[in-house]
Amino acid sequence: MDIQGSKVLVLGGYGLVGTAVCRELLTRAPSLIQIHSLRAEEAEAARAELAPEAGGVELTTSSGDLFGLTGDDAADAGDDTDRRARLRAHFAQLDDESLRRFRLYRLLTEVRPDVVVDCVNTATGIAYRDMFSAAEELDRAIDDGESSREAMDRMLEALYIPRLIRHLQVMFRGLVDAGTRAYAKVGTTGTGGMGLNIPYTHSEERPSRVLLAKSAVAGAHSMLLTLMARTPGAPAVTEIKPAAAIAWKRIGYGPIVRRRETLRRVEAKPRPLGATFSSDDPEAARVLDEPLESVFIDTGENGIFSLEEFATVTSVGQMEFVTPEEIAAYLVFEIEGRSTGADIIAALDGAILGPTYRAAGMRHEAIERMIEMEREHGVRSVAFEMLGPPRISKLLYEAHLLREALGTLRAVAAASPEQLRDRLDELVRARPEVAAEAAAVGIPVLLDSGEQIRGPKVIVPPDADRVEVTPERLERWVRDGWADLRLANCALWVGRARSILAEMEAIPLCETSSRHIRTRRYWLDGGTIQPGKTVGWILSVEERGERIKR
Repeated sequence: MDIQGSKVLVLGGYGLVGTAVCRELLTRAPSLIQIHSLRAEEAEAARAELAPEAGGVELTTSSGDLFGLTGDDAADAGDDTDRRARLRAHFAQLDDESLRRFRLYRLLTEVRPDVVVDCVNTATGIAYRDMFSAAEELDRAIDDGESSREAMDRMLEALYIPRLIRHLQVMFRGLVDAGTRAYAKVGTTGTGGMGLNIPYTHSEERPSRVLLAKSAVAGAHSMLLTLMARTPGAPAVTEIKPAAAIAWKRIGYGPIVRRRETLRRVEAKPRPLGATFSSDDPEAARVLDEPLESVFIDTGENGIFSLEEFATVTSVGQMEFVTPEEIAAYLVFEIEGRSTGADIIAALDGAILGPTYRAAGMRHEAIERMIEMEREHGVRSVAFEMLGPPRISKLLYEAHLLREALGTLRAVAAASPEQLRDRLDELVRARPEVAAEAAAVGIPVLLDSGEQIRGPKVIVPPDADRVEVTPERLERWVRDGWADLRLANCALWVGRARSILAEMEAIPLCETSSRHIRTRRYWLDGGTIQPGKTVGWILSVEERGERIKR
């Protein structure tokens, strides 16, 4: 269809992809773009950002939870009657009266857009209600002989499929009643295109049940959209399903904010591990009255990553990445009827948009710029523990400490485990600020002496309160999220360095084809340790977390 002069509603218009979609749409001169976001201030911020590029296009805004009912914002969450009414709205048969209670339906029928571009992460919004935790809570209540109305309600609220079906029903009715001609969805694979061996989770499970639930909801959503596209009277439906990380919004230097909390620098020194351990221990280190500042890359809704986190997740064989501009261009092409070959509705089996040539070129630019900024500010951008799981940050900091202590892969490979242990111990004692940076982001450093360097808060274990430190617990904590400078782990790193060099040197010098990826050039001929690439190798080779499809 011709977008020029049309009315477009962009759901999730404040997000990374949503903003890129708005920019792409502006080049087609629609009459109006309405930007919808969860919060009013987000929608207004997006409008302010886009206003200089709008020309004669009218930009309007709206806000609110698209999975909720009108009046939910003012409702008393503790009111049992109101809670039951909201539950019935999602489970009962959908009639015209209940339909009008849904904010999404009201929005569609009031705006009456010609085109709807849906950039909301529907699968995350539904699956991260966490049915598994709700089921465990209900199971405990049953075991205790209790009839917990609250636990039962929470379980009902967390059920994915009824919510997804109701969301699709409301969307379909709203689009039809509004006379919308085209609906374009930005979907998800749930794993950034990786398989069940995905190493990026925020739980101890790999892969986590909640993450797989997200993928399951995303797949079910695609199937429901396929059915909607086959329904007479429905708008033209398309879905682009990116199968890579999506980046980026900006590169900068400044305070690191994680989950809306600014991380603070800490003064941490070696101290006895003790018989018990607490995740939150104000006495473990002195929190300085200054923020932790570093170089970062802003990936929008996924948060900010350090240089090395970004290098890890986008390294070959890991999640890699695609730019929001490409997704936006593909969506608009599909709306205009220009086939891209990436429409999941048209070809569920062959339409996944994977990592791209443009992203590969821009990845190099992003990393080079972040390296320049590291030098400019005299810092190392290693890990902020936003990539997940904490094990990724632990490995990045271990590789970084090796870089600071020995410099090169060849030096690590040539060292004995005892030499490596001693050099690392000397490093953290002579330059305590190196280990203190790991401590500041919640990654403790465990020395071979049994001493630890930690901040007042740690990521692993998450909620310990004077928990007894047993050998089994300690090994689990260290594996999942502590930088380990003990002899056994030093031996493991020596072995890794030797394996990398052996893999590299097995490639004949005369071999110049495209067959090999991790060549001498890739590894700088065994020179300076590159934590992101090194951890990418560990995840791909040692932990068998490499993607095989793009």
